[in-house]
Amino acid sequence: MSISAPALACDGFDALGVPPQLTAALARAGITEPFPIQAATLPDALSGRDVCGKAPTGSGKTLAFGLAMVSRLVASPGRDGSGRRRHRDGGRPSGLVLVPTRELAAQVEEVLGLLAGAVGASVMSVYGGVAYGKQLSALRRGVDVLIACPGRLEDLVSRGSIDLAFVDMVVIDEADRMADMGFLPAVRRLVDRTSDTRQTMLFSATLDGPIDKLVRDYQRSPVRHEVVAAETDQGEVHHHFWSVTHEDRVAVTAEAVTARGPAIVFCRTKHGADRLSQRLARSGLSTAAIHGDRSQSQRERALAAFRSGRLDVLVATDVAARGIHVDDVPLVVHYDPPADATDYVHRSGRTGRAGADGIVVSLIGDVHVVGTKKLQRQLGLAPGISSPNISALPTVGDPTRTGAAGARLRSAAAATVKPHGAKPAAPNRGSHSQGSGHHAASKPGRRPGPPRRRRRPDARSPPRRSVAAPTLGSSPGGR
Repeated sequence: MSISAPALACDGFDALGVPPQLTAALARAGITEPFPIQAATLPDALSGRDVCGKAPTGSGKTLAFGLAMVSRLVASPGRDGSGRRRHRDGGRPSGLVLVPTRELAAQVEEVLGLLAGAVGASVMSVYGGVAYGKQLSALRRGVDVLIACPGRLEDLVSRGSIDLAFVDMVVIDEADRMADMGFLPAVRRLVDRTSDTRQTMLFSATLDGPIDKLVRDYQRSPVRHEVVAAETDQGEVHHHFWSVTHEDRVAVTAEAVTARGPAIVFCRTKHGADRLSQRLARSGLSTAAIHGDRSQSQRERALAAFRSGRLDVLVATDVAARGIHVDDVPLVVHYDPPADATDYVHRSGRTGRAGADGIVVSLIGDVHVVGTKKLQRQLGLAPGISSPNISALPTVGDPTRTGAAGARLRSAAAATVKPHGAKPAAPNRGSHSQGSGHHAASKPGRRPGPPRRRRRPDARSPPRRSVAAPTLGSSPGGR
């Protein structure tokens, strides 16, 4: 039977029972005060209780379950005083975190890696879209906490590369999105393979329907925590619904991003996302698209570029929505209307995170008016659809990083980076790279060879045009 518990006030992570090694690691990262979901769930999670948590996106739940898992590793048998496992068995993790998307898996690994490194524990993620080789090698070396997407994990289990029988801590993260994507049958099969005495923690934006059944089937007398940030801690999200013809959507989107960006823009299809990214690039914006047909490395590079401020626009599909965890996104644009109210919430949750203000703009065609009015009633949003009015959009976020000023900074930061859809500058036909004799515009990765023979002037052909991917760095994930 679930019980409700409010968020607790506390003096810090040490007051919640978090080991000193981990509180010191958090302090080094500038994290000293727990968020409400962390203060509410950690005492029960650290005591071994099953926990069912409901909290909005950006509330800090990853750190909540991550601290619980790594803290229990420190105190578990078979480890020395610092938490290091004395004998590490390959392919036999102690903790398992199930997530719906590759992006979320990578970001959970980043957060948990900060904690695990402080106690000598190991964390890794497995997901599809990449080769098996590196994942198999890492599993053979041994892993304490495994973060996984259900599909790839089932493949590895069927190959005999992972044994889940020793998993005594399970986290099901974003369970509602798992249900939306049809992953719950696989989640059930995987959890069935773990220890019968496991601790199970589940986090979801909703706890009804199939999620309620999952709780009843896999949790033992869970403590239920529903945490809503205090009104003074909530950022204000401004929702605007604009009547826009199909032909004007690109121009209106470009104008909104230029004025209040950077932005995440949502399309319904993968082809539509690619096409919009290219059309916005022709408007002078630095863009990238992220969806299921992109390779994992392409998706990671696009997210890293957006986090670091080198992109004006990240164009995404609904499948990618839950995997985008970037703080301080001032603007979300629904280029294509969402399928339902749930998708609207998921998409719009990319802005207004962790107390920040945000703007959500929906572009509404004539055929979407009825559905939009229904959505507004369902979500309690102010009714009405107006004409586009850029000046009516508030200024949110850091004014030096948003709107036209931010666009100038991003343009300067990306001066040596070609955005998606950009045409490379024509090469200087007389220049060569030092010592090789190759033309400076030659493709990367080509093996060195003898200098090319110059063509006669009448045999010249125009240089090839290509789309270069941004050169990207890494950025620390959110809490």
